[in-house]
Amino acid sequence: MEPIISLKNLTKKYGDFKAVDCLTLQIQKGEIFGLLGPNGAGKSTTILMMLGLTEPNNGNALVCGFDATSNPIEVKKKVGYLPDTLGFYDNRTGLENLIYVARLNGIPEQNAKRKAEQLLERVGLTKVKNNKVGTYSRGMKQRLGLADVLIKDPEIIVLDEPTLGIDPSGVKDFLLLISQLSKENHLTVLLSSHHLHQVQQVCDRVGLFVGGKLIAEGDIPTLSKTLFYETPYMVEVQLLESHEKNLTSIQKLLKDLQEVKSIDIKKEKLVITCTEDVTSIIAKTLIEANFNIVHLNKIEFGLDDIYQRYFETTNENLKQTA
Repeated sequence: MEPIISLKNLTKKYGDFKAVDCLTLQIQKGEIFGLLGPNGAGKSTTILMMLGLTEPNNGNALVCGFDATSNPIEVKKKVGYLPDTLGFYDNRTGLENLIYVARLNGIPEQNAKRKAEQLLERVGLTKVKNNKVGTYSRGMKQRLGLADVLIKDPEIIVLDEPTLGIDPSGVKDFLLLISQLSKENHLTVLLSSHHLHQVQQVCDRVGLFVGGKLIAEGDIPTLSKTLFYETPYMVEVQLLESHEKNLTSIQKLLKDLQEVKSIDIKKEKLVITCTEDVTSIIAKTLIEANFNIVHLNKIEFGLDDIYQRYFETTNENLKQTA
């Protein structure tokens, strides 16, 4: 199946500075893909090249089969873009703003109001649709922005730092809404953010950016296993019995499990590192040996851990080649 977004050797320079460096990436239809990295990593520049809003110095971006540089208008017909800075008429209502956008996108006047009201209901703004946008909170404006990008029935929506300035509760609701819309409308979503733990909740795959380079891409379990290949799994166990007193006997008890690589005591808990997920076997073995388990938790490496490890590895490689 042909990818809906295909970036090949995409490069953008400003003088001697490379904002994006030989980026090659493919995104499949229906995916929620996260472009992740700190500010200045090259995420927004990548998006601008994908939308035909700035030209690459090298490489190309194919979006829905169209070259973004030579056919930017066709790309814009297929893509809805929500930038990090929103632009609405504050002295107009949410409904009026959305009807205006619908008309700009060529939707007949008799259909524009109906479609705008449907989308306002979908994003949870029906109660405030007749309020002026100047009275909206940041979270409400983001929801209006989401309705804005959906008004033309795009195949792809691109969201640049969409959770910026929203309170934690609003972030959770907004990300859930994105996930639901993607599934219901079969949308491909490209989400750019430096908030790793937030994006982890909704993305199918992620790409990690450092200094204009894509240093890794894939789903979180695959990235975790690749990075922490020696011990990708950790099990934290709290026993009723003394850990220090029973550490030697527990080590002997679990020595026959080839997947177990080490057993240590950290912060008054046993931390067992493994090459495979043998959490249930560890629990069963301890219970059968008459140990009383108070707490058991499988620790999984999140995006923060993954990004930090890749960041360290990349910096180390740069030092060695300097």
